[in-house]
Amino acid sequence: MTASPDLATSRTAAPELLRSAFRQHAAGVAVITAAGPEPVGFTATSLSSVAAEPPLISFGVGTSSSSWPVVAEAEHVGVHILGEGQQELAATFARSGADRFGPSTVWRTGPEGVPLLGGVVAWLVCRVVARIPAGDHRIVIAEIVAGDPSEGGRPLVYHQGRFTALRD
Repeated sequence: MTASPDLATSRTAAPELLRSAFRQHAAGVAVITAAGPEPVGFTATSLSSVAAEPPLISFGVGTSSSSWPVVAEAEHVGVHILGEGQQELAATFARSGADRFGPSTVWRTGPEGVPLLGGVVAWLVCRVVARIPAGDHRIVIAEIVAGDPSEGGRPLVYHQGRFTALRD
């Protein structure tokens, strides 16, 4: 069976097809942090639960990201689930060249020296167990070693190219 011409796509059109299709997919918003000479962090919508035994998560990070050199060497990372009122925090960590750990960001050094953001819905400290090449990204798999889900709250969601909240 062959694809109809209107459904076929070329290899050069595939990245835009991916972006267009995934604008329809709502995703939770997280910030990943790591300690280096200076702390680094980035906004991720690729966070996923991988396994319960052992407790593993995964996320993608672009190899052209300013955070990648530190994440590439980090033994531990921080994973922060953002709440619905944290659009500006998500935007700060998504913006290239932003002062992510400047005066407007509440953070502290947590277990394993990982930078931990304040006021998030939940945070985890994870030990990196694998970095898997995936095109212009790496898929990082990490095992949870510490965390606190107790702050709770409604999650921040990314949909249609913007940060938003769940509707009741």
